[in-house]
Amino acid sequence: MKPSVIAIDGPSGSGKTIVGQRIAREFGYLYLDTGAFYRALTWLALNRGVDPHDGPALASLARGSSIEIVAAPAGEAPGYSVVVDGKDVTRELSLPAVADEVSIVAAHPEVRAEMLPIQRQATRRGNVVIAGRDIGTVIAPDAGLKLYLDAPLPVRIARRIEQLKAMGMTPDPTKVAAEMAERDRLDQARAVAPLKPAPDAVILDTSTMSIDEEVALIRDLIAQRDP
Repeated sequence: MKPSVIAIDGPSGSGKTIVGQRIAREFGYLYLDTGAFYRALTWLALNRGVDPHDGPALASLARGSSIEIVAAPAGEAPGYSVVVDGKDVTRELSLPAVADEVSIVAAHPEVRAEMLPIQRQATRRGNVVIAGRDIGTVIAPDAGLKLYLDAPLPVRIARRIEQLKAMGMTPDPTKVAAEMAERDRLDQARAVAPLKPAPDAVILDTSTMSIDEEVALIRDLIAQRDP
């Protein structure tokens, strides 16, 4: 039987999104990125003038707002839309200002406590590929297949620079490197749900494989669970 939930964890730039989307399309699953919940709250805080370092204020903002992830029209990247208080903010979540603050927002225990039940509810839909940083360890510890994608920091920095260029931006490589290193530090050091592989996760070094090779390997792993 195919796993109802496929959990994909890993640091920024490890390839979770593109691989998760490919697998979801191939198997007819819904793709969800739980980091979008934190980016949505970060975007909302920046627009409402709430300090990203103020955990209680952010938690209050989350409680008083509606943050939803819904399926996007077929074939439309990233496969879902993020709706905040009735407004589709999917595109705004890729802004550098959001990326600069999201790890600070996500590190607050109060914020993670508010987001946890929403994220867990998303996994109960079934037939979902869900990506993030604590999926296999916290959000969906019973997922039928757990993956942890990783790559050396320089590889991930290069990918991020290319991603920004593709968005029409002119990134400063030194700034991008510093921001990603700091994001790694914050994700791995936070007291609640730090970034780490689940004990039973399959760890993939994505720097040594093409996207097609990664997808083929994951396809084999799914087949092993669906004899």
